Amino acid sequence: MTDNPVTPPAATGHGPLIDVDGLRKSFGDNEVLKGIDFAVPAGSVTVIIGPSGSGKTTILRSLNALDLPDAGIIRVADETIDFAGSYGKADIARYRRQSAMVFQGHNLFPHKTVLENVIEGPVIVQKRPRAEAVADAERLLTEVGLIEKRDEYPDQLSGGQQQRVGIVRALALQPKVMLFDEPTSALDPELVGDVLTVLKDLAAQGWTMVVVTHEIRFARQVADQVIFADHGVVLERGTARQVIDDPTHERTRQFLRRLLEPL
Repeated sequence: MTDNPVTPPAATGHGPLIDVDGLRKSFGDNEVLKGIDFAVPAGSVTVIIGPSGSGKTTILRSLNALDLPDAGIIRVADETIDFAGSYGKADIARYRRQSAMVFQGHNLFPHKTVLENVIEGPVIVQKRPRAEAVADAERLLTEVGLIEKRDEYPDQLSGGQQQRVGIVRALALQPKVMLFDEPTSALDPELVGDVLTVLKDLAAQGWTMVVVTHEIRFARQVADQVIFADHGVVLERGTARQVIDDPTHERTRQFLRRLLEPL
């Protein structure tokens, strides 16, 4: 990225920027989250790791209200919802505006150019002036090294370039929290580094981030907090050194051995 970083919004109020208390979610008879609690300080990076089916993506989607929890209180920046209580569409809309999510797939509109993809949310959803949105988009694309691709279509880009556009699209919404769901899992190994570099730059700039990933080296380098989830509960939480290098639970050690040992 360039020497003119994307500045994260200033934190307001006191305490953590994200506070999760008693988060529960079932899909039919399958209880995916069984009472999740954690907090994310402003300007910090939390990495969630765990096996498939552990509930880590559902945690992330709950933070953005893409999945509506059955119970639990979540505060994201200035908005709090008690999901076991009474809330409406307007409450969800205000809550969702606090964060932006980057998915495993790039999810770009194939019929729109890179620039059109980036300004879609600010112009259509946030009703910002088009000229302002375009200027912001061009600045962001410059910072991730993609300004020369502004008028190209997604199918003209590599997977890594598409994912970087997805990150820019999320940043263009000016969220207070950035959420990443396995942002490198769909990429060829040689393209992973470019995307992780962007995430590292955002972390260095002070963005509050929650990242679901299997990139343990990235977690070691960047995470202020690592959460190990398994079967819908948080088994272990601490610094990267604590959870990755010196885990307490045998289940955590078993998971990390399988992930880190060569085939």
